[in-house]
Amino acid sequence: MQRRTFMNMAAGFTSALAFEPLGLGKEKERKDPVPYPDPAVEVVDPRFEKYRVASAAVERLYTGTRWAEGPVWFGDGRYLLFSDIPNNRMLRWQEETGEVTVFRNPSSYSNGNYRDRQGRLLTCEHDTRRLTRTEYDGAITVLMDHYQGRPLNAPNDLAVHSDGAIWFTDPGYGIMSNYEGHKAQFELPANVYRLDPKTRDVTVVVGDLDKPNGICFSPDEKKLYIVDTGVPKHPTDPHPIFVYDVVDGMSLTNRRLFVNMAPGTSDGIRCDVDGNIWSAAGWGSQEYNGVHIFAPDGTLIGKIHLPETCANLCFGGAKKNRLFMAASQSLYSVYVGTEGSQVP
Repeated sequence: MQRRTFMNMAAGFTSALAFEPLGLGKEKERKDPVPYPDPAVEVVDPRFEKYRVASAAVERLYTGTRWAEGPVWFGDGRYLLFSDIPNNRMLRWQEETGEVTVFRNPSSYSNGNYRDRQGRLLTCEHDTRRLTRTEYDGAITVLMDHYQGRPLNAPNDLAVHSDGAIWFTDPGYGIMSNYEGHKAQFELPANVYRLDPKTRDVTVVVGDLDKPNGICFSPDEKKLYIVDTGVPKHPTDPHPIFVYDVVDGMSLTNRRLFVNMAPGTSDGIRCDVDGNIWSAAGWGSQEYNGVHIFAPDGTLIGKIHLPETCANLCFGGAKKNRLFMAASQSLYSVYVGTEGSQVP
């Protein structure tokens, strides 16, 4: 994959997470000493023990968003971009200084972000109801905003296959209210699309989920995981993360339930190099909030407890072993004993 820096881009577990508020561009400080290993990183199954770094603690890097989303790592620039959807902006956290600055304002109520195989920024925009690519010179290219003559709902999250195709979810949260976009009528089902950015050929790969949301490939790209954050019809119905088999990098088959996130739900998901799924978690009890980690067989093996609902996450850092977590009003991180799969 080509690497280029963008031009012109400048309570037991939660009790340990005591932080002072901080403003834009200010570094965090933890109020109280943190015991090692950090109790906020919980080993549920012995298989998770090797992924917990005993002398690494959960850090709050920034607070001041209304709903943080879409973190994406830029190793060639040593910074992280993330969305603040209701504030209609994207922020940038600098690894070297800890400074947070505004990257893009307005951002068209951006949600999920990713990088393509050439290292360019891909963004799901709620307000414009489109998928865009930011070029090396900062220009924005619209990759898709309609399907069969009708506007997309509000693209949400995405993943990129090694063949360059962009797989993205379109649940429509951005048109359900004026808080994360603007209220509008649905003109399409809540589909999952595969877009070839070279030919602009589009395929609906999933069309029968209520609210497809987080999405990621397994390391070998033989499986695709999709979160459905739709409201269950019955209290006993699952809050699912589904897994599919990928056929020739083009289509999906053999859907089955990977995990049931009830009583809370998932949102964004990422896979590590060992095939474990790291899932944002929230909307349950306070102790439920954070990140839940599942082995490839679907067993819950670990948790990272946060004092806020986690919406999305990504791996990054110089060695791809730092987990960044966008959680409600804040950005968190923790070093872990694995690396993210498909990290630029």
